[in-house]
Amino acid sequence: MHSYLPATAVSLCCLMPLNATWSAPPAASPPALPARAPASPAPAAASAMSSDGFAAEAAARHAKRTACLKEAKSKKLVGANRNAYVKDCMA
Repeated sequence: MHSYLPATAVSLCCLMPLNATWSAPPAASPPALPARAPASPAPAAASAMSSDGFAAEAAARHAKRTACLKEAKSKKLVGANRNAYVKDCMA
């Protein structure tokens, strides 16, 4: 029986120094930008779609798809017919 632990440890030790070199060097200081009012309400829309908003949308899509799949199963659809039904149901 082969033990892969030594090979794994060696490969991880060899890759650790490479990980440190991939990070970007720290900048001295970011250039100062003049402050101005936003031209459009895009930042407000971006803040409204936070990670919670995306998670809620993903959960809603998942629930809808699950319901469509259950309906397709109850109608005993298979193959291309089932895929077409689920796509139509999701739209």
